[in-house]
Amino acid sequence: MSAYFKFDIVAEDAETHARAGVLHTAHGDIPTPIFMPVGTKATVKGLLMDTVAALGTKILLANTYHLAMRPGAETVAELGGLHDFMQWHGPILTDSGGFQVFSHGDHVDLSDDGVRFRTVDYDGSYVIWTPEENMRIQQLLGADIAMQLDQCPGYPAERSFVERAVELSSLWAERCWNAHTRDDQALFGIVQGGMHLDLRIRSLEHLEGCGNFCGYGIGGYSVGESHELMFETLAPLASEHMPKRKPRYLMGVGNPTTLVRGVACGIDMFDCVLPTRKARMGTAFSHEGRTNLKNARFARDAGPLDPACPCPVCTGGYTRAYLHHLVRQKEMLGGILLSMHNICFLLDLMARARQAIIEHRYAEFVSAWMDSAAAADF
Repeated sequence: MSAYFKFDIVAEDAETHARAGVLHTAHGDIPTPIFMPVGTKATVKGLLMDTVAALGTKILLANTYHLAMRPGAETVAELGGLHDFMQWHGPILTDSGGFQVFSHGDHVDLSDDGVRFRTVDYDGSYVIWTPEENMRIQQLLGADIAMQLDQCPGYPAERSFVERAVELSSLWAERCWNAHTRDDQALFGIVQGGMHLDLRIRSLEHLEGCGNFCGYGIGGYSVGESHELMFETLAPLASEHMPKRKPRYLMGVGNPTTLVRGVACGIDMFDCVLPTRKARMGTAFSHEGRTNLKNARFARDAGPLDPACPCPVCTGGYTRAYLHHLVRQKEMLGGILLSMHNICFLLDLMARARQAIIEHRYAEFVSAWMDSAAAADF
């Protein structure tokens, strides 16, 4: 366990499994539940770090695979580590890069020892990652939270394939635990198992047996299945089987309604590229539901994007008509403003969810959200 890392639960909702907590890290405290904006290559696309902080961000995510490829973990370490390199001095989480590695499909060779893959999106060279090498890279990057190397199977997949992914991820988790030595960095294990609850439980039991991980990621969701199918196994996994006193991180999920429902299951942390990716495509979250600013009906709309949103875009005089113009003309400012809005929308949603938990009214909060137009998001 990291000497710098601690998780305190400050409130639990009586009618759901939601809980409010505080993650203590070497670079600051994080109130939960929390959404983590994604800065894949040490940048939240188009936004200054001061802007990211002003939106209310408490922790960022960066990607180990992409940073290992360019500029390289050694370079980042020489330049003071990831915090100094990207000029973000709050907490950072690095994922292992396993999802990106396995997305290379036919260019991946798996074994008990590790994974050999071809960097088809960079120079085409072959790279071998063992769990030990992955830990070396993440410790050089120096984030506050590192994730174990795992295999993330997509959906649909044969049970035998998912079972093998659980076996490999479990084997690698133990080796990551043994290889990880950085005291100011927390290490999280990752629960795999696809849509099979028994495999999820098996994965979790192995993680609990092989090391005292600071927290647990829940991987292998939002990989092709419907959200309804996801919740069939996620809900009992989080609420009935996962350790009560460690943070639970649902990886790669970022639409508002799934966050609201995930918190009700007992999830503490979320991340996703959805807010910024959809922003660059001209789409915004809204209390009125998904809003496509390319739509011609906004061409002369002088109102704010979302009157109920506290973000600098919605309160700063930027009209729907102006945002429509930027998006239609493919001006970069359109994606920047919508990225600011979408990130702030999710951060504010989690802040309001946290307050509802503290006030013991989260079931009411969920019900009101699901009955609102906002629930029609993605």
